[in-house]
Amino acid sequence: MKIDEIQIRVRYGETDQMGVVYHGNYPLYLEMGRIEWLRKLGISYKKMEDNGVMLPVISLSLNYKKSAGYDDVINVKTQLKKRPSAKIEFDYEITNEKGEVLTTANTVLVFVDMKTNKPTRPPQYILDAIDS
Repeated sequence: MKIDEIQIRVRYGETDQMGVVYHGNYPLYLEMGRIEWLRKLGISYKKMEDNGVMLPVISLSLNYKKSAGYDDVINVKTQLKKRPSAKIEFDYEITNEKGEVLTTANTVLVFVDMKTNKPTRPPQYILDAIDS
């Protein structure tokens, strides 16, 4: 399925006293990858929410293999796992500049109608962008 990659330079505030990225920051990196994945398909998360659909995370799993540190440039690869239904699932791989795998992850999000607060099918424009 569709894959996108972004690079992020680790900021000082994302690290602990040992200069290692705090584990709680990895979900933020995944979100950055996911938002850019959507944006590169021409999908604005903000416009989607303005049109009454939100995408809360319902499942998150991370597998830490190596540490990232302050000022490292990391690569976040985001891949759609399968065509979305009411849910959309992504796999991720975070690597360092040497190409070493630091973290693998998976998220599942659900399309929610903001008026009813109930799961819904993805908007057709999202399916069209994914299928193109």
